[in-house]
Amino acid sequence: MLANAANNETCSTNIGNSSSRLCNQKMVKEEQELANRPDNTAFTQQRLPAWQPMLSAGIVIPGFVLIGLAFIGIGVALFVTSRSIQVLELDYTGLEQNSPCFKCTYPNVSNCVCDLDFSIDSLFKGTVFFYYGLSNYFQNFRKYGVSKDDVQLSGDLTNFKSPSDTCSPYVYDRNNQPIVPCGSIANSMFNDTFQLFQKINGTKTLVPFDGKGIAWWTDYNIKYRNPSVTPLKNAFNSTVKPIFWSKPAYELDTSDPANNGFINQNFLVWMRRAALPNFRKLYGRIDEGVYAQGLPAGSYSLAITYNYPVLSFGGRKKVVFSNVSWMGGKNEFLGIAYLVIGSLCVLMSIVMLIVYAKFKFPEED
Repeated sequence: MLANAANNETCSTNIGNSSSRLCNQKMVKEEQELANRPDNTAFTQQRLPAWQPMLSAGIVIPGFVLIGLAFIGIGVALFVTSRSIQVLELDYTGLEQNSPCFKCTYPNVSNCVCDLDFSIDSLFKGTVFFYYGLSNYFQNFRKYGVSKDDVQLSGDLTNFKSPSDTCSPYVYDRNNQPIVPCGSIANSMFNDTFQLFQKINGTKTLVPFDGKGIAWWTDYNIKYRNPSVTPLKNAFNSTVKPIFWSKPAYELDTSDPANNGFINQNFLVWMRRAALPNFRKLYGRIDEGVYAQGLPAGSYSLAITYNYPVLSFGGRKKVVFSNVSWMGGKNEFLGIAYLVIGSLCVLMSIVMLIVYAKFKFPEED
């Protein structure tokens, strides 16, 4: 205040002089600086206590060693566990003439069933997961990925009659009837079916597949819903099934209403697109009855209803049997990655120790 009064007095004595304007501007500037000045606290004045590590050789080198050993230990555990997981892959594309599914690759053949015989040398322990696999199939293509109607798939009847344009080119059929479910993803749903038999003394015993709970919980409880119409068939009046489907959505599983329509497990698995062109999708689990402990060693026959065409785009089809461990499915890359990173950390610690001993020890002595 005294400084301001002194400034006022100085400026008033200089009224009429050319310096009075500069004096007033200086006064205003000083008042603005005082108003914008942060409070005199430890936080605003950046006087809080701080800690900064002093990275000396005695800290860095042992740190690298410990991190490297930890990564190597984790890598060994992951690699050994991955090697213990059993996987059996069987190709059934039918390109080769000696393939049992070769007869199903002719263009005019329909409802073809081929039997794929194989044997298992040792017990497949635990729950056995059964997958179908496709190669050279780009589900990550942008136009393919957006070709669906999320509102329709949530059970909104309005979009049953007027599907979204995002479903193009599978919105209406040739008779201008709305397609439900619309879009390229639904239209291209995988439709090969499988039945597994165990051969015992010349007789075939059906090995049941459990197809419940193979899709994401959020898909069949939140994202995809059936219309609140009973019976479900009535909700699809004045609509048509996708062009390449053999039956409408309300007949995907008539024996179980909780697995029918838009919440059918196989439909949900297909609608969740794969990121890479070579992928596999879960078809079912083998964990019931006498197979609860695993798939016994012996001879088996897989009856395949061959419907899905892949030869036109150079693709291949396969089935995969696999069990899992605490780390999930077979994945040796993860263990190898941990081993490589851990080994590099140990190697770098040795290099740093040699450099430190050569250039620093004499100076300290």
